[in-house]
Amino acid sequence: MAMTKDDIVLQVENLRTYFQTRWGTVKAVDGVSFDLRRGETLGIVGESGCGKSVTVLSIMRLILSPPGHIVGGKVFLEGQDILQLSDKEMSQVRGSKIGIILQDPMTSLNPVFSIGDQVMEAIRIHQRIPGRNGVLEKALEVLRKVKIPAAEVRVRDYPHQMSGGMRQRVVGAIGISCQPLVLIADEPTTSLDVTIQAQYLRLLKEIQEESGLALIFITHDFGIVAKMCDRVAVMYAGRIVEMGDVRDIFNHPSHPYTEALLSSVPKMEEDVDRLYSIEGQPPTLHNLPEGCSFAARCPYVMDRCREEYPPQTQTGEGHFANCWRHGA
Repeated sequence: MAMTKDDIVLQVENLRTYFQTRWGTVKAVDGVSFDLRRGETLGIVGESGCGKSVTVLSIMRLILSPPGHIVGGKVFLEGQDILQLSDKEMSQVRGSKIGIILQDPMTSLNPVFSIGDQVMEAIRIHQRIPGRNGVLEKALEVLRKVKIPAAEVRVRDYPHQMSGGMRQRVVGAIGISCQPLVLIADEPTTSLDVTIQAQYLRLLKEIQEESGLALIFITHDFGIVAKMCDRVAVMYAGRIVEMGDVRDIFNHPSHPYTEALLSSVPKMEEDVDRLYSIEGQPPTLHNLPEGCSFAARCPYVMDRCREEYPPQTQTGEGHFANCWRHGA
């Protein structure tokens, strides 16, 4: 289905976030661009250190400065460039229009405040609900939405009194408490076992279907991508190297890095002595090569790959890749 201008709720253009270190300038995010539709789930995948989390933290304006700086680009949320907002204006957008679920709920939740206080804080800041009882009732409603059992009792509990799955549900409750347009989930199932992970993913899908929010889902797990996402962006060395419909990416990967990632996924029907692994290491982000960042690890490398970074080339409907093999 073609994306119309009215569908787009979030538009990221040439986003660049650099960190100044003793070794030089680390280009953690180096020209990332993508659009996100209402009700859509965009998956962002790639190896650790490729820039996935820094990308979404830059969108949220949560980069610690120094050493990090958003040095360029635009982030349009409902047509407004939120990178141009003051810190005070951004604090009103963060939570109310765009929410985030971080990877580790134990570091996201404050151990000295009850679950209820932490859910109510966001509601109190962004929604004008009179009286503590009204705010508490709204907090209970949100906790029930994420299927916290006996919410009226658990609201008085502290984070250490809850299991990992329950804590992650509470973080999700905080993320959706003010009905944001966009919800970012930064590897929210990493610390969960397989059964609880499946329940949590099903819960996110239900919430999305009910509210129509747009979801950015960061993960290493292609199984989750297949289950959750409509489109997927593959990141390598601070850049998106391939983007397209999730089925097209799985069936017809256009970038050698995407091919390698998919080959690394174990297949139950195959009996192999040794699992596939990608040779070599990602480049250091403070000393990137002149040409394609994946050239040193690529089985299809050509001289041109080492000399010049490939432009984005369309390889199918809504499917793009940065690779010289596609004749750009």
